[in-house]
Amino acid sequence: MNWRSLLEDRNKLFWLMQIAGWLGYALVQYMGSLMHEMREIWIAIVLLGAYAGFLLTVPMRYIYRSIWSWHPALQLIVVLACSYVAAATWAVIDNLTNWEIYKFGYRPTNLLFYFQHSIAKFYIMLTWSGLYFVIKYYQLLQDARQKALTAASMAHQSQLKMLRYQLNPHFLFNTLNAISTLILVNDTKNANQMMSKLSRFLRFSLDNEPIKRITLEKEMKALMLYLDIEKVRFAERLDVRVDIQEKALSALVPSLILQPLIENAIKYAIAKTEDTGRIEIRAWVEHGDLCITIADNGPQRFDAENVQVKGSGVGLENTRERLKALYGKQFSFNLSANEPTGCLVSLRFPFQLAE
Repeated sequence: MNWRSLLEDRNKLFWLMQIAGWLGYALVQYMGSLMHEMREIWIAIVLLGAYAGFLLTVPMRYIYRSIWSWHPALQLIVVLACSYVAAATWAVIDNLTNWEIYKFGYRPTNLLFYFQHSIAKFYIMLTWSGLYFVIKYYQLLQDARQKALTAASMAHQSQLKMLRYQLNPHFLFNTLNAISTLILVNDTKNANQMMSKLSRFLRFSLDNEPIKRITLEKEMKALMLYLDIEKVRFAERLDVRVDIQEKALSALVPSLILQPLIENAIKYAIAKTEDTGRIEIRAWVEHGDLCITIADNGPQRFDAENVQVKGSGVGLENTRERLKALYGKQFSFNLSANEPTGCLVSLRFPFQLAE
């Protein structure tokens, strides 16, 4: 975490790279001097030269920051001018240090000798300037990329919230309509039970954020709350069978992803069946994926062209869009015919555990 905070602090990062860069320059200079058998005092000259370069490049940073919004041509002129002035100054300092310490106070008669090696130092200063601008532009690109990722993430979360919350009014309307019917026929006992179970289900819905995933075990508890509500309506006509592999219970799934599928089965299969309607829920782990199937024994064999199935598209399409938003292309969502009648819904997406 300390390194991460250091890299995110632009000012600290500059000084870290500044110190490391000039120490590296001093090391290269010293390694080169070993080939010429220089006296040990040469180490002091190398360190002083690196220190002079360090000090001269610090004001260049602030100059470059002040011209950041200028036209590139003007920036180039300023960079060349600053690099040359810094290089010439550095050459004079370097030469004076060398003559004073290594050559025991030697002074040349020609003033031009004070600017020896200015061209070589000019290239070093240009390299420093180039690195400064490259790193600066890279940081700006990273900032833009981070802002784009943040915007995409916020849009993604908004989409998931919209899809999840879209289900609540849809389900709530059907349940309240059923409660209203029970009250009209003076079945207050069942109406009260249904209202109590509805309250518990909605509380569960509010306690779990739409953009987060929960374990399949928690999902099934919420689903059983919903089915308890429906059992008040259908009593013995609703038969629910659950077969879930123990390993699958700990898998992460989108919150309330199964409820619209069960609601769809009840609305278009169980409600239209005169005999006992059966819903079978199965889940297992296979080849690194979580597989879930929901089958019903509706009175008719499933047909993709069936108008009623198409009319139930709110819950089914909502489920498909939520899976697509969370897993991209790494999921499958299929409707097929159950045997001998009814519909079979199959979901498959990556098996993931909570950290």
